[in-house]
Amino acid sequence: MIPKIRRILYATDLSAGSIYAFRYAVNSAEHHDAKIVMLHVLEKLSSTAEAMIANTLYDKQAKRLGDEKLAGAKNLIAEGLENFRDKELKDNPKAIERVESIEVVEGYPAEEILKKADELNCDIVIMGTHGKGIISHTFLGSVAERVLRRIRKPVFIIPLPKGEANINMLEM
Repeated sequence: MIPKIRRILYATDLSAGSIYAFRYAVNSAEHHDAKIVMLHVLEKLSSTAEAMIANTLYDKQAKRLGDEKLAGAKNLIAEGLENFRDKELKDNPKAIERVESIEVVEGYPAEEILKKADELNCDIVIMGTHGKGIISHTFLGSVAERVLRRIRKPVFIIPLPKGEANINMLEM
């Protein structure tokens, strides 16, 4: 029996190329009548940075700053979605309604992607990757590579092709 795709986890680092991968997520959601869960992971601070913050701020202040950082990232993504709808989905603005939720968490990106894919019962994962340096065609991004090694669900890794606009949702 062919598996049904009902929920897509779109993992984004908000980098250049993220808009290109999001186009695939929207297209797949439209094609399969599925919902999209957007996930952005804010990398955990190093233990040294956490110790410095703990030494200079009270727990309440540190928690408030962390909460503000998460809320700010979520607001940026929501703004990016509006830009995407206005510029990319002029002929089908309702397609943006396929975005079921925006999840912003703090942690290690590969770990959080794996965890959220299971926790949210996503059927597939779509994420972009960007090669850097001379041997960019040989290696995936480190997060994509870590996810691929451990996930037990289909994953679509979308590279930014040469010549494609190097923008993200926030720059549209």
